[in-house]
Amino acid sequence: MANTHDAQTLRRLTAAELGGAVHRAAPLSREGVLERLFTFAFRGLVYPQIWEDPEVDMQALALGRQDHVLTIASGGCNALSYLVDDPAHITAVDLNGAHVALVKLKLAAARALPDQAAFRRFFADAASAENPALYDRYLAPVLDRSSRSYWEHRTLRGRRRIDLFARGFYRHGLLGWFIGAGHALARLHGVNPAIMLTAKNRDEQRRLFETQLAPVLRKPLLRLILRQPASLYGLGIPPAQYRALSADHAGGIGAVLHQRLEKLACGFDLQRNYFAWQAFGRRYQPGADAATPPYLAAENFAAIRDRAARVDVVQGSITAVMRAKPAASLDAYVLLDAQDWMNDHDLTELWAEITRTAKPGARVIFRTAANERLLPGRVPQDILECWDYHAERSAALDAQDRSSIYGAFHLYTLKAA
Repeated sequence: MANTHDAQTLRRLTAAELGGAVHRAAPLSREGVLERLFTFAFRGLVYPQIWEDPEVDMQALALGRQDHVLTIASGGCNALSYLVDDPAHITAVDLNGAHVALVKLKLAAARALPDQAAFRRFFADAASAENPALYDRYLAPVLDRSSRSYWEHRTLRGRRRIDLFARGFYRHGLLGWFIGAGHALARLHGVNPAIMLTAKNRDEQRRLFETQLAPVLRKPLLRLILRQPASLYGLGIPPAQYRALSADHAGGIGAVLHQRLEKLACGFDLQRNYFAWQAFGRRYQPGADAATPPYLAAENFAAIRDRAARVDVVQGSITAVMRAKPAASLDAYVLLDAQDWMNDHDLTELWAEITRTAKPGARVIFRTAANERLLPGRVPQDILECWDYHAERSAALDAQDRSSIYGAFHLYTLKAA
């Protein structure tokens, strides 16, 4: 009963936090109904893998050994990857209790699993029958009660959630199901998206995209589905972000998604782009030398294990967490795309706290669904005047982002006093 109670408490807290972040319109309005459908969908696991490129983040942040990083946690891939650069401390924050449990599981695994091979099997392969037994032997004894409750909770089929790591973890969660639905829709039109992964070079990638995937994107059924804001809930895109994304191209949401998918399929070598393997193969590329997030690379395992204790994981809003921090106490901020969810009041509160807690030279990075600056005209000018925006550097880093799904990457640094 204790485990069930913990799981229910975690779910209620997640629902309350998400409602506070997303709900803007009256409950019975069309917009209000869409917002509440989104928060209902978002209460469970959404991102089995985070969808921002940590290597781009690490270039922008240039972390030092004294730095304290505040980041939105999501699936935890980036927070753990930042440990490679040896910062002093990382605070990872998320509204979603499932994400909190996932990051805590990864941190426990880094410290407690017997070796790098077991760590890789658990989180890179994520489809081994050995993984639940590894959890029971090594991880359950060191996890906190709420995280154990989450992973040991039984579904309607009687399976524990931790069993997902024996059945292809990356095929689950809201994002995993969304990608699976995309594959099913493509197959309905006679195309298997995994064909992209057979390309031997960039020319073949372009040919396969143009002859296989692009025609599916033009099908009337897909265009009809994409006109509904709920169609992108699986990407974690709430109604407000859907509107911004739709306005990013004269051709509407279909043209935007065509553009982003084209970059994912053709913009980078697929053998070095694990985001493409997740999108087209629903897994990481097999093999010890395959591309993965930095935290899963064999050469980084010792550093991740030694430094895992430097990460604190907190459920809540990033603004609320900052309110409890002293002035001038943080060096780096990673906001992912969370500001796309926010109204002007929320943005102002967020940036007021960032400015208060930032040390001289602090860096802030974030992404936006649309190709827009987002903050000017919405955050008071006296706050923005404290910061330098690096337009050219931001554009250059955006061009390197292998995830390919965002409209822009942004880097701000705190001006000298």
